[in-house]
Amino acid sequence: MKISIIGTRGYPYVYSGYETFVKEVAERMVQRGHEVTVYCHAGLFSEKPKEVNGIKLVYVRGFHTKSLEQLSHSFLAFMHACIGKTDVILAANPANGPFGLICKLFGKKCAINMDGLEWKRPKWKGLGARYFKFAAKQATRFYDLIINDSEEMRQVYLKEFQTDSEVIAYGAHVKESQYPELIQKWDLQPQGYYLIVGRMVPDNNADLLVKGFIASSSTKKLVIVGDVPYQDTFARSLKAMAEKDDRLVFTGYVTSSDELAELYHQSFAYLHGHEFGGTNPTMLKAMAYGCAIMALDTVFNQEMLQNGKHGLFFSKDENALRQLIHRAEAEPLTISHLKATARQGITKKYTWDFVTDRYLEVLKSLSK
Repeated sequence: MKISIIGTRGYPYVYSGYETFVKEVAERMVQRGHEVTVYCHAGLFSEKPKEVNGIKLVYVRGFHTKSLEQLSHSFLAFMHACIGKTDVILAANPANGPFGLICKLFGKKCAINMDGLEWKRPKWKGLGARYFKFAAKQATRFYDLIINDSEEMRQVYLKEFQTDSEVIAYGAHVKESQYPELIQKWDLQPQGYYLIVGRMVPDNNADLLVKGFIASSSTKKLVIVGDVPYQDTFARSLKAMAEKDDRLVFTGYVTSSDELAELYHQSFAYLHGHEFGGTNPTMLKAMAYGCAIMALDTVFNQEMLQNGKHGLFFSKDENALRQLIHRAEAEPLTISHLKATARQGITKKYTWDFVTDRYLEVLKSLSK
């Protein structure tokens, strides 16, 4: 089967959930005898080999403007793939919903990974939010198959667009601590800090997490891993809080996988504020790395943590998080139990081999 993947930054370019997904799934597809082509943003690659690890690479340069670059890149990538000999197109990102029409016009089978409620995210306001809602609706019209990453997201699409979807989650690698000394880079002690991992954007409620922690009487630190790749008032206001509270540690981006893993492993608890996605890759890592998890109470987080079996929940309120922090520190046995059983939450559906099997299964059904 010849598979074209469109809608990510490209390969190999592990930067976020989409690119990790492409790396893990595309490599396995090739190992199983399929021909995979990944479309890459040309401007992100100084070197442009035609093939890496058996994956064929096509570099497309969109219009270099903030509002048009992604859409123009996708349009050109879809045109190239549809003119070619691909059997099926796998798209990522709901913004690419309207491009399913190109597949229809060329008679190409296509599926799309929708990944979350983009139109509800605070970062998209006005026209941006309306476009994502429009694009999601067009995807349900033009694509042969909609793929969501959680059962709760499937229910959203049934209610919002009267469209069913296949549920295929993301994967994670179970990992044990190997280099605990790496956290000394930030003057941290094992079990001496809470951890947040993710972009510093309103979507992830980073402000609520930081303010809830500051309001607590905890003597531990709060480590915030991540940043935004641009000047941003929201991120700047968060970082400014460190000037008033020396318990806050902003690491910026952590590019070493070993360092990031140890930050997870050695944390007292992982704080998760993501609100609008389904299966979240950072929380999957927290489970796979054996963290005690304290998560915002959403239907998506409840599904991932099996309704409290693998985590504690707080409502969208700074005081609720403050109280949960106090409870966690007063109940060390609860935290120890969550750490001891966290990896059990990485059930079969959250393994990359199973995820790949499911993608191949549904793509084969389309290409017949």
